[in-house]
Amino acid sequence: MKMSRNTNSGVNAGSMADIAFLLLIFFLVTTTFEEDQGIRSVIPKPCPEGVDCNAEIPKKNVFTIKLNRNDQLMANNEIISLDELRENVKVFLDNNGDQSCDYCQGDKKEDSSESPKKAIIAIETDREATYDAYINVQNELMGAYYELRKELSKTKFNKEVEDLTAEELKILKESYPFRITEAELN
Repeated sequence: MKMSRNTNSGVNAGSMADIAFLLLIFFLVTTTFEEDQGIRSVIPKPCPEGVDCNAEIPKKNVFTIKLNRNDQLMANNEIISLDELRENVKVFLDNNGDQSCDYCQGDKKEDSSESPKKAIIAIETDREATYDAYINVQNELMGAYYELRKELSKTKFNKEVEDLTAEELKILKESYPFRITEAELN
């Protein structure tokens, strides 16, 4: 048998594009993409009717943290290190200045926060501060709240935080509510 000069002895690749397209769709459908966690923040709720939301906040209930362009911290007009921040925040939150908090273990100083429910953490960050320094400050603040809630969980419920019911977790969150702001408080 003699082959004709006009015959093409190549592989038919017409269906290769279809197979590649099907594989592409398969991988797009079956691949899971990791979701960025980011920083969990809650936008304040609108002011309820009949409540004066512009009321003056006593300075003793505000713990001011300033982060400058050199990533140095100042807490309540005192330069501190990042390592000291968590303990300072815990002391401030747990102070119990008005002695209305039956679970607080603080020193009851009159020039510090009245109770955890009235305490506010105000963060002022320089535009040139690094993102890592800002995140480290946020981590220390969350750590302070978590440690206070953990201690309360042991004393009030005699349980670890991981073993609490939804209702018990709600009580912890209400006992030490996150009240962190980045707005300037005058």
